[in-house]
Amino acid sequence: MTVFIFLGSLLGAMALGIPIAYSLLMSGVALMWHLDLFDAQILAQNVINGADSFPLLAVPFFMLAGEIMNVGGLSSRIVKLALTLVGHVRGGLGFVAILAACLLAALSGSAVADTAALAALLLPMMVKAGHDKARSGGLIASAGIIAPIIPPSIGFVIFGVAANVSIGKLFLAGIVPGLLMGAAIALTWYFVAKRENVSPPAKASAAERLAALRQSTWALMLPVIVLVGLKLGVFTPTEAAVVAAVYALFVATVVYREMKLSQLYAVFVSAARTSAVIMFLVAAAMVSAWLITVADLPSKMIGLLQPFMDNPTLLLIAIMLLVMAVGTAMDMTPTILIMTPVLMPVVKAAGIDPVYFGVLFIMNNAIGLITPPVGTVLNVVAGVGRMKMDAVTRGVLPFM
Repeated sequence: MTVFIFLGSLLGAMALGIPIAYSLLMSGVALMWHLDLFDAQILAQNVINGADSFPLLAVPFFMLAGEIMNVGGLSSRIVKLALTLVGHVRGGLGFVAILAACLLAALSGSAVADTAALAALLLPMMVKAGHDKARSGGLIASAGIIAPIIPPSIGFVIFGVAANVSIGKLFLAGIVPGLLMGAAIALTWYFVAKRENVSPPAKASAAERLAALRQSTWALMLPVIVLVGLKLGVFTPTEAAVVAAVYALFVATVVYREMKLSQLYAVFVSAARTSAVIMFLVAAAMVSAWLITVADLPSKMIGLLQPFMDNPTLLLIAIMLLVMAVGTAMDMTPTILIMTPVLMPVVKAAGIDPVYFGVLFIMNNAIGLITPPVGTVLNVVAGVGRMKMDAVTRGVLPFM
């Protein structure tokens, strides 16, 4: 009955078109009434405590770093470097998108920001070269979801806070899986591009490659500083986010000089708006997380999944299928916040490493960003490329 009230009130509110943050609060209030625990002070206290978290400070700073990189020329230089390296091979512009996505993922950690930059810079070039627009948009969308896996990752920050798992360990654990995702997409594009009769751009000379590398060196140093600093314990993930934002601001205004001081206000406002949405979601989800613990929903979930508890592999498959199904109807952040408090006790009871589970969990949530009908990243590509949503969906299918 408790599970029914929680899910029924949450899904019912979402079906009525109520924003997810308010739906989470409503489901929390419904659970409070059911458990005879309703108290406005407890509700307010959990909302405040949900956002009052030092690790969560990483979110607005990584968002700010991503905004600065797009406006300040760091992203465009990364794309130019990728173009000189692999642009000349068959289907080269597609490989440029994948390589640039992996490099940008190591800079911002935001799938939406990276995809918007790639779509704006590369989609017109791919269409002009003769590539199918829908297929090109699908490739860029697929490459864009590498961002939540390769550190620094906003998804790992939110999961680490919600699951009480080391964010630094999650960052380091995401590097190889993120690169494997890029390799898998590249392999798929190789076969897709073979069916298209498109002449690649001319091969860049050694001098052009060196020039592109020289111009992008400052941008490429950012992930090195973050990862080395985390590995050596110089700073925490939150401090790394601050370092990333300050470094990006310095490079954009002093080194590249593409961002004027007059643009700072708009960049800060854009980052603040996106951060506010995420932080309010986190704050609202903490009410539900507290009530989930009080109502002992995890033990009920363990009971439901008892047949799988002796086989961690089958358990993980069942959980990941559930996550992918939820990801078709819900965005990444609310999925993490709603499911993590329920699933983590199950994972720990089955003896599965929380960091290992966290990487798989975020990867499957990232796939949800390109699955309709919600598909946030699909919407970004459709908006930037001025395409219909069903066309982008058709284009993304081979890479899914």
